[in-house]
Amino acid sequence: MSAFELQSLDECLDKYLPPEELKEVKRILYGVEQDNSLELPAGAKAIAEEHDFEIKGYRFTARPEQLRKPRLVRVGAIQNSIALPTTAPIEQQREGIWNKVKNMIRAAAEAGCNIVCTQEAWTMPFAFCTREKYPWCEFAEEAETGPTTKMLAELAKAYNMVIIHSILERDVPHGDTIWNTAVVISNSGRYVGKHRKNHIPRVGDFNESTYYMEGNTGHPVFETEFGKIAINICYGRHHPQNWMMFGLNGAEIVFNPSATIGRLSEPLWGVEARNAAIANSYFTVPINRVGTEQFANEFSSGDGSKAHHDFGPFYGSTYVAAPDGSRTPSLSRCKDGLLVTELDLNLCRQVKDFWGFRMTQRLPLYAESLQKASSLDFKPQVIKDN
Repeated sequence: MSAFELQSLDECLDKYLPPEELKEVKRILYGVEQDNSLELPAGAKAIAEEHDFEIKGYRFTARPEQLRKPRLVRVGAIQNSIALPTTAPIEQQREGIWNKVKNMIRAAAEAGCNIVCTQEAWTMPFAFCTREKYPWCEFAEEAETGPTTKMLAELAKAYNMVIIHSILERDVPHGDTIWNTAVVISNSGRYVGKHRKNHIPRVGDFNESTYYMEGNTGHPVFETEFGKIAINICYGRHHPQNWMMFGLNGAEIVFNPSATIGRLSEPLWGVEARNAAIANSYFTVPINRVGTEQFANEFSSGDGSKAHHDFGPFYGSTYVAAPDGSRTPSLSRCKDGLLVTELDLNLCRQVKDFWGFRMTQRLPLYAESLQKASSLDFKPQVIKDN
């Protein structure tokens, strides 16, 4: 990060650009012709002010149809920092984060959200950089019966809200194996299912395979009262095939709970999930945590840099992208926040009809080529100029 901390790209644009230029710049940046701000209820804004987190609202519309009514869904995306130092007792750390995020979920309910999603491993510091098993594995809990799922299930039922939350999972039946897992809770408070992270990073400080390996749950899509949803966890956003498979299984909204830092990935952040929304004709919701987390013991990155106690600030910037290529502005780069976005899911099919990406996809061609590429005797299809 530079010495100058840019809190928000949008605030910077609003501050320095004249209104007419600003409108045209945002049209080019975000793909929206008109202001797509969503007015939020006073109650939601009051909760955000009381508990010091940012709240913003936007909407995506679709063309009116004669045979289908609008399928309006409100989605809440939560980005947050940890609540206590990483040296505090584990139970107190988790309780502090719970209390912080419960207020944000309450604000989401006030704003009429039907689905809420947390950031990656939201109940704990992102301690995987340290490669220390103790005490971080103590945060792991069972997906279906763990304390966090039980707590959120009560909120989901009370607020008639689907909740997706990302945890460090302890798989007790399979030898206490650890996974990076997203859990889906229905608006009735019932555990629906889970998805485990498909792609595990081994880059810089992100040494996550010390704790868990690639997931074994495929590419599940969860059919809820408010639409078909899927979860592409963090590093999976760098793999276009991962996004594609959720689309092939019928997803209408794909959430991307993440934890990533500035110099490593920020130039990619605004591109990948937006590209996925375009290529797969669904909505995407990339969510990133905020803050800098200090750890007691130094650790190294394996890249020649000096050992350090943190791996830099998470840059937030949560946003939502639509299948037509438009997107919302981002939340802050450094502040806790709730992004509320109203979606008309009819836009998914409308974009499919207009662009024909699924019709022109050539899946048999790719399947044949991928089969060849995965064989031991594969030779790239390169034609040399002799």
